[in-house]
Amino acid sequence: MMTARHATPGLVDRLPQVRGRYDVMADLGKMTWFRVGGPAEVLFTPADVEDLSVFMKGRPADVPVTMIGLGSNMLVRDGGVRGVVIHLGKSFATITADGAKIRCAAGAADASVATAAREAGIFGMEFLTGIPGTIGGALRMNAGAYEREIKDIFTSATAMDAHGTIHKLGYADMDFSYRHVGVPEDWIFLGAELSGIPGIPAQIMERMRVIRTEREESQPTKARTGGSTFANPPNAKAWMLIDAAGFRGKTLGGAQVSPKHTNFLINTGAATAHDLEALGEAVRTSVKENSGIDLNWEIRRIGVPKDSPESLVGGRKP
Repeated sequence: MMTARHATPGLVDRLPQVRGRYDVMADLGKMTWFRVGGPAEVLFTPADVEDLSVFMKGRPADVPVTMIGLGSNMLVRDGGVRGVVIHLGKSFATITADGAKIRCAAGAADASVATAAREAGIFGMEFLTGIPGTIGGALRMNAGAYEREIKDIFTSATAMDAHGTIHKLGYADMDFSYRHVGVPEDWIFLGAELSGIPGIPAQIMERMRVIRTEREESQPTKARTGGSTFANPPNAKAWMLIDAAGFRGKTLGGAQVSPKHTNFLINTGAATAHDLEALGEAVRTSVKENSGIDLNWEIRRIGVPKDSPESLVGGRKP
């Protein structure tokens, strides 16, 4: 039997006084590209870096913290996310150009950084126009597309640790690898300095146009999706493995493997997060049986299932 659940009594009262905003039981589903998922027990939108530091220094140690960006490469499970979810707002989206460098805050959209680089005549960042997320998320996973990755343009970054202290990170500190960095998971990226080379804006614009066109032709950009579902295994393409396993266009509930690009899951309109995750796991199982290769999720999955005892929106009575 299902029963209603609620936020932890008095959680907001235990949190530090901030200048930003706390929202209780905030709808995270509408903040993700999949448009599914449960609420955040508390959603915190800091006013600025100082405000974020105040929160991190003053939060109770037993309260979990989860970061979200544009919600483009994320699946929020149906039971929601306990603790505090932090979302960096407009004050964390600044972008400035200096010579062949771009300085950007973590909340800046990747595509906006690509546009700023084009306007400043900086070549080498066009690939960012094909990554639907923020610079913070791109730093966290060494995001890449069209044969380029963040590591290829990275100069330095700043990040805040779990105690509110800010650190400057150089290339060696990032420990870059495919879709991964070695920076502690509980550190929050604040911004980065990225480097390109001088270029001609018209040529940069043409390269961005080609990337956008290729992306629209090969990916389900108009659908409710979460970007690439699985990371490419060494010496293989995830979409080819999924196709060979017979999953092109397959459905489970309201979830579907894209007929256009098999490494994309789609919410056809009535999917739950459970549908999408279960279909993804079915894909992984079949690919393993068919090829012997393990697919690793590239989409970040957060929160708990609806039937979990920790669910914010429903759960089974003990």
